[in-house]
Amino acid sequence: MDIITELYQHVQGRSRPEDVAECVLRALGSTLDQRTQTLLERAARGSLARGAMAYSSMSTQFFRAIVQAKPQIELTAVLMSAPPLFGSLEPLSDADCRRADAVRAFVTRASSLIHRAYGDRRRMSKRDRFAMGLFKEHRWYGKRFRLLVRLEDKIDRMVRADRRFDVVRSSKSSLATKLSLETFSRDTASACLIAYVTARMNLRSVFTNGPQARAYDEIAEALLAHAQRATPCWFAIAHAMPDKHIVKNLTEEERGKLLAMAFEVLRDASSFLREVWGKSHIDKATMIVRRGNDSSTWNEAAGAWNKARDSWIALLYALGMDGLLDSMLPGKVMRLMAADVAHWHLATGGRIHPDTAVFAELPLPWEVLDGTVACSRRLVTATCDKHDASIEGWIGPRGARVATLFTPTPELVHGVAVSSPALAFTLRKLGVFSGKALTGPLPAEVSIERDEHGAALHAHEKG
Repeated sequence: MDIITELYQHVQGRSRPEDVAECVLRALGSTLDQRTQTLLERAARGSLARGAMAYSSMSTQFFRAIVQAKPQIELTAVLMSAPPLFGSLEPLSDADCRRADAVRAFVTRASSLIHRAYGDRRRMSKRDRFAMGLFKEHRWYGKRFRLLVRLEDKIDRMVRADRRFDVVRSSKSSLATKLSLETFSRDTASACLIAYVTARMNLRSVFTNGPQARAYDEIAEALLAHAQRATPCWFAIAHAMPDKHIVKNLTEEERGKLLAMAFEVLRDASSFLREVWGKSHIDKATMIVRRGNDSSTWNEAAGAWNKARDSWIALLYALGMDGLLDSMLPGKVMRLMAADVAHWHLATGGRIHPDTAVFAELPLPWEVLDGTVACSRRLVTATCDKHDASIEGWIGPRGARVATLFTPTPELVHGVAVSSPALAFTLRKLGVFSGKALTGPLPAEVSIERDEHGAALHAHEKG
């Protein structure tokens, strides 16, 4: 595998920044200045390739629900190839059985053999079947009809699983996963920057009552400076970093393409937000999780919405189309907060973020997007002023990023740092920190450090 393909796989997956840093060193080598090389070396010392750890308990891929259709496809191929149909249906490969488009094409071909259109849920009468040359009883016809309907239901579930997988990744890395390999390959230095920044954005959330670690650190800053000194592919970089000083370097066509991508993510995220909102009783005033709330789907969709919204607004400004926001400006979406985190935050002197009050008062963002209700830039500005919330990120592009220091990636179990991957496996199996009853006793050699409020800070093995 060449180095560019390896970097591209890091973008599409969920690699640790330390492992990406090791890959970047191999890709750029002696072309780096001394400071950048030193920063990358320090990070790469924690990579799996250098034996810092034998393995990590944290997956290098995002979870993707698999809808299994192979048994039904194989049965359909057998039934449709038997007399009197004599169809020439071949079962799909294992890979194609997981692809909604391939299964849809298979079902369409199979449906035509019993004179049925894809998606048609109306069964033919005996007279209609005989007129079509299907001289078989109702039971024979019904068995094949039901099988095709069930496959169509599975296709719908496949499509939803694929859409949610895309939303999950967009919630972390903006539009980075939508980069084509061809565009990604145009400039090695740009590819290295994108891979590293994406890995930082994909970091798992830490159980804390404070802010999460920022993706843009000193290594990302150094890699951006290195890319700028050569021939950067700004179009590729803008997929991961839609900042003002980056999108200004794009052509009108490139800005338009990214604008369309961002709007597509907004539409996908809005459909999940609308779905969860309709099935849950979410408290907009506090955004604290209550029993029955699908917080996982909501937070994934909210993250994707906010990232895509940032890109959309930045690109509208770059295209000189920000006047559109005077009449239509959907707001940000607040994430749901776990009750224990909220209690911890308030117990340590914190308060509900002012942005939550702004979100609670503004119209639902997905209803603004589809034109059901109106929400203007003036309304958003007035609401922010009313609740003493910063307007940055609400009505215009975000300000310049400030680089933070690099911090090693912790081994996490439900957001709590643990001392080793082996301990992580043990705690995860027992359900420790999951909020549910433990499946067994906690080993005596395990020590959990907590603060004065009882919040878990770290787990390690004694001695």
